[in-house]
Amino acid sequence: MPATTFPALLDGLLRADGARPLVTFYDDATGERVELSVVTYANWVAKTAGLVQDELGLERGDRVRVDLPAHWLTPVWLGAAWTVGLEVITDVEEGADLVVCGPDEVERYAAGDAPVVALSLLPMGARFREPLPDGVVDYGAVVWGQPDSFLPLDPPAPDDVAWRGDQLLTQADVAVGAGAESWEPGTRLLTDLSPVSDAGLAGFIGPLVAQGGTVWVANPDPEGWDHRASVERAHRFV
Repeated sequence: MPATTFPALLDGLLRADGARPLVTFYDDATGERVELSVVTYANWVAKTAGLVQDELGLERGDRVRVDLPAHWLTPVWLGAAWTVGLEVITDVEEGADLVVCGPDEVERYAAGDAPVVALSLLPMGARFREPLPDGVVDYGAVVWGQPDSFLPLDPPAPDDVAWRGDQLLTQADVAVGAGAESWEPGTRLLTDLSPVSDAGLAGFIGPLVAQGGTVWVANPDPEGWDHRASVERAHRFV
């Protein structure tokens, strides 16, 4: 039977092959490369979900604005939000209960009404090197202390709103049929699209359902796509 919630989908991936690569990230400006297996990804999701529920007090049905670029922590935050049962929104004007942002957006969101978690986007999820505005939570300073497993107080259900009013797994079905390439088992995609964009979401969810993975590239070298696609055995997804 197909999974009907994100936690069920991730659990199925763990049981199938927890050691395989799921999330890969390159930053062509810095030379950084990060690769998360299914097990490691699930661990980051659990820690982040614990932070959201136990430290920040969000509950199933609350709304989170995730404003992050193509980066390995972006799918972590999406997975954590869906694991808690949060609705991910793309416009803070919709009324967010939490905002998650990178370093370039801290000042803007700190001036708003919603609580803010800021990510430095430095290697290995490190904390900010400079102090943040009062009230802004430094993700890199608090996530490491969270448990490696997560127990939801109110588990997400199949009919929860997960993405802009659409069911997550319905979106996944659409994603699997998107694009010119066939979504065969083990499909890997190569992209610079953030998974919180319309097209980028399909590039994350589709490979999850197909038991494949996604390779994200920040600050991409325009001449390096073909070589990287070959090295990573991935289809270019635009």
